[in-house]
Amino acid sequence: MLSIKLLGGAKKSFGTDFLSVDLDGIPIKTLLEHLLSIKPKDTITLDTKNILVAVNGVDSSALDGYDTALHSNDVVTIIPIIHGGAYKRNRFQIYNNAAELFNVKSVPGKNYDFLNSVRKNFPDLVLEGISSKHILGLTHAKKIVGISLFAQRHNSLLSKKIETDILLRFGITTQISDAVKTVGIENHESFTIIAMGKKSALDKLYKSLAPFLNSCVRFGDNSKFIQKQFKITKKHLDSVDSDTPLEDLLAEKAAVLI
Repeated sequence: MLSIKLLGGAKKSFGTDFLSVDLDGIPIKTLLEHLLSIKPKDTITLDTKNILVAVNGVDSSALDGYDTALHSNDVVTIIPIIHGGAYKRNRFQIYNNAAELFNVKSVPGKNYDFLNSVRKNFPDLVLEGISSKHILGLTHAKKIVGISLFAQRHNSLLSKKIETDILLRFGITTQISDAVKTVGIENHESFTIIAMGKKSALDKLYKSLAPFLNSCVRFGDNSKFIQKQFKITKKHLDSVDSDTPLEDLLAEKAAVLI
């Protein structure tokens, strides 16, 4: 017997948020075929190409995809992925590495649990969480990540792990506790996961995170907050000959940490 939890539009497709299915030893794709066969005719369509399927809380893309075998007592959760262009993906390339920013809705007190769960499901990706309030935008993130990658190449990371190095450089400090306090994710309204790895893995991560992504974050609105946080004055900015003085000043401060 399989327990099926239906969230969002999937709930509307079946008129319920829970189903019990008397099947065992089948792959996810067979389960989906069965569900479509028993779906009420007068409900909205369930697009099986645009859903997140989790087995016992683990995204199926981190297992064997739709070929993942299901067994008695498994709990299968089905979540439609929201489309329509509301969420814009923030990808960039740096030192031959594919990278992406994911703006995640906060669950205060549970943000690190969420991040650690993502790390467990995607061990081949470099993943770090930063308060969205401390990111000016894509180019700012690219500059900081680039500094960390450069440090990694030259064996000069501020910590043993590049994830921690990224955290420290966004926090402009060599003290992990200070970085966590300043740019950490635990009690913020939203946070950003910085991810690096193969594009195919980033696509799987996007599919996994889609139900939790926040389309309302606007990095560009953070300038005054960041200036106040790091005590950067207009005089400091005027001394930088650049089209993006705040970004470049933050990058400079991050680069000279030792």
